[in-house]
Amino acid sequence: MGWVFLGIIVVAAFWAIAIYNGLVTLRNRFKNAFAQIDVQLKRRNDLIPNLVESVKGYMQHERGTLDAVIKARGSAVSAAQAAAANPGNPGAMQGLSQAEGQLGGALGRLLAVFEQYPDLKANQNVLSLQAELSSTENKIAFSRQAYNDSVMEYNTKRESFPDNIFAGMFGFSGAELLQSTESADERKAPKVSFS
Repeated sequence: MGWVFLGIIVVAAFWAIAIYNGLVTLRNRFKNAFAQIDVQLKRRNDLIPNLVESVKGYMQHERGTLDAVIKARGSAVSAAQAAAANPGNPGAMQGLSQAEGQLGGALGRLLAVFEQYPDLKANQNVLSLQAELSSTENKIAFSRQAYNDSVMEYNTKRESFPDNIFAGMFGFSGAELLQSTESADERKAPKVSFS
């Protein structure tokens, strides 16, 4: 009888260890996925000052648009740093989503203004920066999708029975998805024609 009881305890201990390790693995996976977003956000945030500097001479009368981009970039950098310090934190993720929405809107307005400047449309440096920025935006979108998939998998395991019992005991809190806060109008890509 004692061996059966000891066997049950050993099996239960291994079962609890497996649940704990599974939760740790999924938590680390979504944190790694956020790190990939962070790399792309830093790349984009490094490109924006170069783009603004390249167009500054052409766009003397668009100072407000340039200032809006610079201000939105500053907010996005701060929000990204807060989110990187605690990936999955609801407040940090919501702050990042809002800052990214504002930056996206400001960049969209900047790209729309390019239409008014024929010399700017022909500038190879500006065209190259736009291409890099567009490529980086695509990488951010893919990274965001991977992060959200990882968060959903983690949250599902954390909330499923019996894992939810161990998640609560060991302090595995829920993680927040990185959602877009843009309106339907902001989600429309600005129409930019260089013809």
